[in-house]
Amino acid sequence: MAICHTCGNDYDRTFQVEAADGNSYRFDSLECAIQVLAPQCAHCGCRVIGHGVENARGVVYCCTHCAEHASDS
Repeated sequence: MAICHTCGNDYDRTFQVEAADGNSYRFDSLECAIQVLAPQCAHCGCRVIGHGVENARGVVYCCTHCAEHASDS
């Protein structure tokens, strides 16, 4: 059995992910992996699990609505 990096669950069916930065993580579910690996929207804070929107400065948003709203403030 192995321990999930996010929730600490001791589970016999964990999976390992090697992130782009070279770190390796073990998770028991995609939900836990998303919490660690997916970027957060710079406006609303939700996890971006799709394509999202990235501006010229590299800031990530979950959608164009958040990107446009953030540029107005």
